[in-house]
Amino acid sequence: MEKESGMQFESKCVHSGIGEYEHGAVVPPIYQTSTFKFETTHYGASLFSGEQKGYYYTRINNPTIEALEDAIAALEGGHKALGCASGMAAIHTVFATFLEAGDHVICSQSVYGPTNTLLRTIFHKFGVVTTFVDTSNSENVHKAILPNTKMIYVETPGNPTLMISDLEEISKIAHANDALICVDNTFMSPALQRPFEFGVDIIIHSMTKFLNGHADVVAGVVVVKNEDHYLKCRKVLNQTGGVIDPFNSFLVHRGLKTLHLRMERHCENSLKVAKFLEAHELVSSVTYPGLESHPQYEIGLRQHKGHGGMITFELEGGFEAGETMMNSVKLCQLAVSLGGVESLIQHPASMTHFTMGLEARREASITEGMVRLSVGIENVDDLIADLDNALKVVKKTLVNQ
Repeated sequence: MEKESGMQFESKCVHSGIGEYEHGAVVPPIYQTSTFKFETTHYGASLFSGEQKGYYYTRINNPTIEALEDAIAALEGGHKALGCASGMAAIHTVFATFLEAGDHVICSQSVYGPTNTLLRTIFHKFGVVTTFVDTSNSENVHKAILPNTKMIYVETPGNPTLMISDLEEISKIAHANDALICVDNTFMSPALQRPFEFGVDIIIHSMTKFLNGHADVVAGVVVVKNEDHYLKCRKVLNQTGGVIDPFNSFLVHRGLKTLHLRMERHCENSLKVAKFLEAHELVSSVTYPGLESHPQYEIGLRQHKGHGGMITFELEGGFEAGETMMNSVKLCQLAVSLGGVESLIQHPASMTHFTMGLEARREASITEGMVRLSVGIENVDDLIADLDNALKVVKKTLVNQ
């Protein structure tokens, strides 16, 4: 919207996607309707033909959904966005739009488990071949390029390993080979990473996570840089039907208003928790983009405006020790998903990345003992005390073995 031009990111979080509404409403109304009444048959026909712009069916367009889409496009610096019913609906929309039988995809090894599974099973069945590589080393991407490579799909930081891929370098590789580069920006959000600034073509989010931030919505979004990509994606999304509904759009739009504040606290808490874990005698390894020990720490400094709210770590004693710890926390909640105001802890190998299979997990460096922690916005001393108490239980268990 025009009033957003020149605004800083924090102000965009509050004001993007907001228009003028009946009765002077400050917040976009929830148009909880499946269909819209036509003034005349001619007007209805003109909407379907595209002669006029307007609303006629919520699977196609809806003012509440459109407000959210405009807001996220503004935050990412994109042309337009498409609200989807889940993160996987967003990913499927992009694959279904730009890939066809005979095409080749290069995908990050460290990627959300269902993304890996979608490419290996359903799209493989339709004739799309995928090569999974460690995209934190750009040379691996270059070596994997084939004459029929149509897309490079990158998740950075990777889920759950938190390996960081150089978006500027990989974008150059993609474009030099007439391929699109699509990035899953869920772990960072536009508050911390804006992939379009590094040459990326398409951005995907699971809005379930940091964008919404309150663990009460399942939703996704696709953000594009030009009208051609928008129209192609919109056609596929409307036909396949994986659209977001008005009420969830309202909730995510509400969550966006505090995105910048929440991400500041996520980053602040996570760095302190990561340093605590790194110094603990029972912790064998910690991966967090804000630690200098991270193998791509320097890339993160160039690419991120903060280090995020995700940590992975392993304990001495492997899976059994991690299981004991996850069963012993009180403040952190044992649950999948991430990016909410509450801290969540889980075991990727048996939960979010189980469908990948053991071999694929090993190739992606997702070990059986890895623990993933989504650090919330609670008091950080309370979080550290909770983790410390759980580690004391682990220590007693190890001593008694």
